[in-house]
Amino acid sequence: MLSQKLFDEISNKISETIAASPAKDLEKNIKAMMAATFTRMDLVTREEFDIQQEVLAQTRAQLTAMEARLQQLEAALHGGEADAAGDAPAAAQD
Repeated sequence: MLSQKLFDEISNKISETIAASPAKDLEKNIKAMMAATFTRMDLVTREEFDIQQEVLAQTRAQLTAMEARLQQLEAALHGGEADAAGDAPAAAQD
């Protein structure tokens, strides 16, 4: 506990010293420059990223389901064509 209290006290003293010095102005200027840079970079929040990630996962699941359905339909179509092709020679022989 003593070391935490000592750490907090030193931290407060450093903060007070910086607040009373030109370093505080420098900190404000750096923060403003960083904010402007981040704005130009078109960054997104973590919440927006997570939402888009969920949308992407749902879209992938739908795509996978559609691909499976397409394969089923193609198999049924090709199976029907094979049956029709098998019937054609028999009909020609009659």
